[in-house]
Amino acid sequence: MTGTRAEFGKLSSLMDSVESDNTFECHIFVTGMHTLEKYGNTFDEIQKKGYKNITVFDNQTDANQQDIILAKTIIGFSEYIKKNSPDMIIVHGDRIEALAGSIVGSFNNILVSHIEGGEISGTVDELIRHAVSKLSHIHFTANDEAKERLVQLGESKNSIFTIGSPDIHVMTSVELPTINEVLNHYE
Repeated sequence: MTGTRAEFGKLSSLMDSVESDNTFECHIFVTGMHTLEKYGNTFDEIQKKGYKNITVFDNQTDANQQDIILAKTIIGFSEYIKKNSPDMIIVHGDRIEALAGSIVGSFNNILVSHIEGGEISGTVDELIRHAVSKLSHIHFTANDEAKERLVQLGESKNSIFTIGSPDIHVMTSVELPTINEVLNHYE
């Protein structure tokens, strides 16, 4: 599940690995900012990667009411999982899409894995991140401090794996564009 360009950047190396491994079947639920022209229609970037199973769901409202967007995403993702029967749902971070995915997964007895739980920000996003963590079964943290926060929240140490930040893979990628390519793309 992905709702933003930043999140997709962090998840794309995992998606690439799963997509190229015949052991797994990767399905990608695309929603949120990806569907909005004012954020660059980043769904196009996902399509260019050539993933086989992509579903786009427009969860946005004219009023940009976060509670309504959450409700729409829960309904849309619930319908999606009924059709696709995933073995696992992978969510990232602290966005509404992650909260919706973890709620739907938990309520339907589907394994939920949360990437970058246990982080703190001091904003409402932190509350969402902790809620996502509590609704998740497996946790992939960026550092030991985040792992300890999850333990303090009551999560089992056996379900928490410190893997580092997914950003590291992005920053060391040979596929990074030059600054001129970025400027030309967004001008």
